[in-house]
Amino acid sequence: MPDIRLPDGSIRSFEQPVTVAGVAASIGAGLARATLAGRVDGTLVDASHLIEHNADLVIITERDADGLDIIRHSAAHLLAHAVKTLFPDAQVTIGPTIENGFYYDFSYKRPFTPDDLAAIEKKMAELAKADIPVERYTLSRDDAVAYFKSIGEAYKAEIIESIPQDQTLSLYRQGDFTDLCRGPHVPSTGKIKVFKLMKLAGAYWRGNSKNEMLQRVYGTAFVKKEELEAHLHMLEEAEKRDHRKLGQQLDLYHMQDEAPGSVFWHPKGWRLFQTLIGYMRQRQEQAGYVEVNTPDVMDRGLWETSGHWFNYRENMFTTQTEDERVFALKPMNCPGAVSMYAHGLHSYRDLPMRMAEFGKVHRYEPSGALHGLLRVRHFTQDDAHIFCTEGQMEQECRDVVALILDIYKDFGFDSVRIKLSTRPENRIGSDEVWDKLEGALSSALESMGMAYELFPGEGAFYGPKLEFVLRDTLGRDWQCGTLQVDMNLPERFDISYVAEDNTKKRPVMLHRALFGSLERFTGILIEHYAGAFPTWLAPQQAVVMTITEAQCDYAREVTAQLRAAGVRVEADLRNEKISYKIREHSLQKLPYQVIVGDKEKAGGLVAVRTRTGEDLGQLPLSQFIERIKSESSR
Repeated sequence: MPDIRLPDGSIRSFEQPVTVAGVAASIGAGLARATLAGRVDGTLVDASHLIEHNADLVIITERDADGLDIIRHSAAHLLAHAVKTLFPDAQVTIGPTIENGFYYDFSYKRPFTPDDLAAIEKKMAELAKADIPVERYTLSRDDAVAYFKSIGEAYKAEIIESIPQDQTLSLYRQGDFTDLCRGPHVPSTGKIKVFKLMKLAGAYWRGNSKNEMLQRVYGTAFVKKEELEAHLHMLEEAEKRDHRKLGQQLDLYHMQDEAPGSVFWHPKGWRLFQTLIGYMRQRQEQAGYVEVNTPDVMDRGLWETSGHWFNYRENMFTTQTEDERVFALKPMNCPGAVSMYAHGLHSYRDLPMRMAEFGKVHRYEPSGALHGLLRVRHFTQDDAHIFCTEGQMEQECRDVVALILDIYKDFGFDSVRIKLSTRPENRIGSDEVWDKLEGALSSALESMGMAYELFPGEGAFYGPKLEFVLRDTLGRDWQCGTLQVDMNLPERFDISYVAEDNTKKRPVMLHRALFGSLERFTGILIEHYAGAFPTWLAPQQAVVMTITEAQCDYAREVTAQLRAAGVRVEADLRNEKISYKIREHSLQKLPYQVIVGDKEKAGGLVAVRTRTGEDLGQLPLSQFIERIKSESSR
């Protein structure tokens, strides 16, 4: 006789156990048709789930975020069903949802082709139109292993064999296709209406390069056709903004096989990179930071003390000297910062001590994970480490959060999500210490009125962290800045300060990065601005072009005056048509084009065009300089 409490507070009573779908039907036929699943006492379940006791129920439809995720998860099963129908010899492995879609990995005797992809998508549409019921049932682990072996699905059997023997597993059947899954899933394939297969890729079985290379099919699904079209348009725009293409077009950088995951910065790219560093250096000085620099290579013993050797060893580059002393290229800057603090005696009057470093770090990333500037092995972090008392910790956290958000606004990132990641299973330090650190971060955010999302178990091994996720002009999210609070490294390195009562106490250590990786942030900016950087950030702000050779001396004079005023400018004195020069420099997305002909030379003027094609007419050079200066102030 369950009583079901709905989100509006109303209660519906039933004389016998009732399914989620049954509750929906009791409310109305329209809701019954729209129901995809339910959330019973906070747990997502299928629409067919039987509720036997009093419970709180949220009915999930396609309007809910959970509903879209369920549709995408079910679409992954629909993809596998279609593949097995068309290619019975293919073996299925795993098929999770991912951001904006899903994928499924298959083992097959030959590579799938684009024609295969079209045929699979067509078959998916046929299976969806057939509105096949999706049924959940359970088996013991051993019975599930036996079942999948009996139908020749060796990969599924291997997955199940790694699960504890006493587990009962859920399987989902739709027509003649059955898959292992926790669920929930849509009630029938007809609920999957708008989908598209996107691309093919390779993926190692279980992510291990020693295993077989599988074929990964990516897809996406939406509730409405218009949403799919908007997503495809966004992907098209993202392709145009790809920082790897723009990096080549704008002559910013290149990468080559002799230095995988490392950047060769060209003059304009390096100027952009240094502009970012200069901007951050100024903001940090204003906020009371001092800048330091620590070695790139340090003895293994330092990394053992910090805990990195035992928790991060597989990502570190190491070398051994003739006397068998082992050194490591630093993957992080924090042990160097602690060593810097430990060099000398500190009083409570010295705290908070804010030490910033543009430190180069090296981390081993698998070759397949490298991606332009966004995933590299050698990069620069705008790290800072703040040493403070426990009493200062929360205020320092607030100050860092405020600084991060203010800096992001200067780059046009007004939409920022904050994630709070708490203690992971593999960690150092006591629960008492972790309670203090997690409390400091959450209290700082709450006192500032900042909303945040909680991610249990995703903190660093030495402390909890805040992550700042930016949304760019295409609506894509990028995780950049971090703030971590840490009482464990000060303990491990035995650092202290002299308190007001002349006793020695441990400082709290805050780890903070705003851009994160400067290489990655540069890649994000290239895509965010589509290469058309604002004037203050543009590596080249203007070009001075002549109409004929007769204006070369005047063009050199104008260029010199602009440079003297701090403008980043080059001169184009080539004997080419001005229309050709304008077109060529427009592709470089420079903020301004300065044209000098006989009239400009005679009047001591410059003719100015913006990169959007707007003609500003003839201006005194001093007026143009003031315009650029006003746009460059930060």
